[in-house]
Amino acid sequence: MSIQHKAYRFRLEPTAEQRHSLYRMAGARRFVFNWALESRIDHYKIYGETLKLAELSQRLTQLKNQPETTWLKECDSQLLQQALADCDRAYKNFFAKRARFPGFKSRKDSYQSFRIPQRVKIETGQCYVPKVGWLRLRQSQAVEGTTKSATFKLDPCGHWHVTIVTEFELPDVSLPLVNPEKVVGLDLGLKDLVVTSEGERVAPPRHFRHQESKLAHAQRSLSRKGRGSNNRAKAKIKVARLHQKVSNQRRDHLHKLTTRLVGTHDGICIEDLCVKGLARTKLAKSVLDAGWGELRRQLDYKCLWNYKQLSVIDRWFPSSKLCRFCGTIHDHLKLSDREWVCECGAVHDRDFSAAHNIRLQGLRTMDAVGHTESVNACGEDVRPALAAG
Repeated sequence: MSIQHKAYRFRLEPTAEQRHSLYRMAGARRFVFNWALESRIDHYKIYGETLKLAELSQRLTQLKNQPETTWLKECDSQLLQQALADCDRAYKNFFAKRARFPGFKSRKDSYQSFRIPQRVKIETGQCYVPKVGWLRLRQSQAVEGTTKSATFKLDPCGHWHVTIVTEFELPDVSLPLVNPEKVVGLDLGLKDLVVTSEGERVAPPRHFRHQESKLAHAQRSLSRKGRGSNNRAKAKIKVARLHQKVSNQRRDHLHKLTTRLVGTHDGICIEDLCVKGLARTKLAKSVLDAGWGELRRQLDYKCLWNYKQLSVIDRWFPSSKLCRFCGTIHDHLKLSDREWVCECGAVHDRDFSAAHNIRLQGLRTMDAVGHTESVNACGEDVRPALAAG
């Protein structure tokens, strides 16, 4: 058995009083985080060492008993302890050089959140929050597994959401032998979002591009509003809703695509792309709009949960420049060459040929029925030799 985690995200529909309680709990989490951060900074300036988490927890108990901060008792105790843990994690990430030095939280930030590790329950259309009560929610599916934590977040549009993380056991079943005829290779691109080795082409939806003019108009309108005014707050929500619409459309499209691919194939072969590097080029907007990283993430866990094989090809494999018939690598090809002719006379469509080569390379790492090692180039290794260093 392997332990797996699954996250469920639902939108809450609190009453006016419950919404006020959620804001109060988010404010308490922000207050405790800032208090812990300030205490650590002051302690280091005086003693030259970091204040331990256990000592902070004891000081928090004393803080709750002080007359001016007794309002902290109105919030869940685990919420406050989690704020200390978040501050401690931020410090560890800084010293491990994974993040910058933690900063103080602002009440003006549109992103407000708090986490409660236990005692949050989900029933049909309802969510129980300690010190708040039962809240209505838009439950789209049943929650399975043991609840490990619940995170409540306020999005920039002003909607509260709860994310439930559950834990379940996935049986350690050996992956079945795949039928090579049910293995597909995927080539990701910008002209076509996905080109499969079966010849299917999925057009890029370009959700951000379609909303770009509306976003530009809304952002110009926002920039003209006075800071701190009600009109600026309304304009800010309009911009946030447009961004949220683009995000929801992209996520919905990718979920439908990956679910269909996993459901109709025994194995999937895909290239390991460096999305972060591509996002720093002149094609950054189109690369991020395509959502390659999210597509790969969904394929990873959906193949795992459905006992399907996923083969990730090395990013340096010359899938686009390789002739699948003779094994010749054409290094002179440019990105603008969408079709090319090999010396052996074969005519290749760049994207379809890449998807086919990705499939053949992926089959080498899969347990396939009746599959042999020699999948191309008469059994020879077509991967370029490394230069001697």
